[in-house]
Amino acid sequence: MAVGASRVTVPPDPGEAPGPGPEQGGGPRGTTRRATVWTGLALLPLGLLAAASVLGRYVRPSADEWCFLPVVRDEGISGLVGKFYFTDNGRVGNGLLVGLYAKFPVAGHQWYGAVSGVLVLGLLWALTALLVRRTGRTVPRGVPLLVAAMVTAVFLFATPNTYKTFFWPAASVSHTLAPVLACAAALPLLRARGRRGRITALAVVALAGVFMGTLSEEASVVALVVLSGVVLCAHLLFTERVRGYARIWALTGMAGVAAGTLVLVTSPGSRNRRERFGAETTSLLAPESLIASLKAYVRILETVLTTWQYAGALAAGVILGLLAAPDGARRGRGVLLPCRPLLLTGLGAAAFLVSGYLCTVITYPVFGPRVVTAERTWNDYLLLLVLLLVGAGALLGRALRVRGVRTGAVTGLAAAVCAVTVLGLAGPLYELGHDMRVRAQKWDRQDQWLREGAAGGAKVLPYTPVSVSGMLEPFSANGTRIWPAQCVADYYHLDKVTRGTRLP
Repeated sequence: MAVGASRVTVPPDPGEAPGPGPEQGGGPRGTTRRATVWTGLALLPLGLLAAASVLGRYVRPSADEWCFLPVVRDEGISGLVGKFYFTDNGRVGNGLLVGLYAKFPVAGHQWYGAVSGVLVLGLLWALTALLVRRTGRTVPRGVPLLVAAMVTAVFLFATPNTYKTFFWPAASVSHTLAPVLACAAALPLLRARGRRGRITALAVVALAGVFMGTLSEEASVVALVVLSGVVLCAHLLFTERVRGYARIWALTGMAGVAAGTLVLVTSPGSRNRRERFGAETTSLLAPESLIASLKAYVRILETVLTTWQYAGALAAGVILGLLAAPDGARRGRGVLLPCRPLLLTGLGAAAFLVSGYLCTVITYPVFGPRVVTAERTWNDYLLLLVLLLVGAGALLGRALRVRGVRTGAVTGLAAAVCAVTVLGLAGPLYELGHDMRVRAQKWDRQDQWLREGAAGGAKVLPYTPVSVSGMLEPFSANGTRIWPAQCVADYYHLDKVTRGTRLP
């Protein structure tokens, strides 16, 4: 993280020299060649994201979305926001984003993956490029894009349930897009120049905090943990001149999150949700709940830390660290203290572990032991893990570079790991795409039949569950779970749907 002051002197890192000159391949021809190599490698994760975006045309409404669509159709986006605030859960920011794609029923679901994927990639790309610049370093063109693309691919597709992470809009808005939007609040800070820029950065982080507080409780927890770390550890991270502003910026963001959270928890919808699930605030701090949450979190960590595809993020960080050199034209304009790898890695790991456990604590009263299989709720803190791996890889790459290790071989190995990671993610995505295509064909056939029946004057029609990747459908669990059958009836202008045993 960096702040707006631009003339802060940072002692040069020992063993590092400015970026390569023409005699080391730093001339125009060498620069173009390196940019082509890294842009070419970035095409692998970008291709994976493009393929996933194309598969988005097979997404169809399911679970909660059956209930969102009739409300937006009949009452507009404001009606859904009001429903969230007064009835469902109090998440008005969430209701706004859901309403934006639900306004275009099936098409909104089909295009959501492509739009959100480009947004995630663009924000992470901007964040990577600005962080490199604000730390007073330079990298070959194409490297920030490679890092951002690998982070996007690993974050979206290395989870146990890619459908709920990337393709299911309702879950993505709450748990996938939310932490990325929280990171985006730092972009004005990294671009800040002078007093006006610093004021703008404060205003943006305050507004972003309020919105985050009404969008996702879990993402808000992660933001509070990270910002608290900035406040407490600013003296270990930033130079003296910018240290005070860094703390002010972080405290402003925390105040915004607190204000948004207050709006959420005091809403009628939040009270209804707590009563519906029996999740009163006091139960969060009950010893048995805290212990059960810890056991569940350990099991989640076992799954996450044994997912080998996360090595792709570490490899991308190694490439970044190996190729990042002090920028002679920008020397003395950084804002961070001289690098201390163990300290930085330790602080990042602590932020991830603490925020992950706290997210498990606040979700356990609702999900109970099922929090271990509710993979979508992990994403709020898994982005922090992926960014931590990139940071740790960058520190490792820098250490190897400073010590004069043969960086060519290490760079090639890291690039190979990135490529293998993408291939490892492509297989499950292909299989998921097949399941989605089959479901879309069945869904479309039943959708047409129900519409024709309703147009013909029918008031009660059978509905056969059509699920994918564990998504909830009416009459699931052998017909014992009715929800959201009435929402399906409302969507098709029927009085009721009954359990069907075969598709039309």
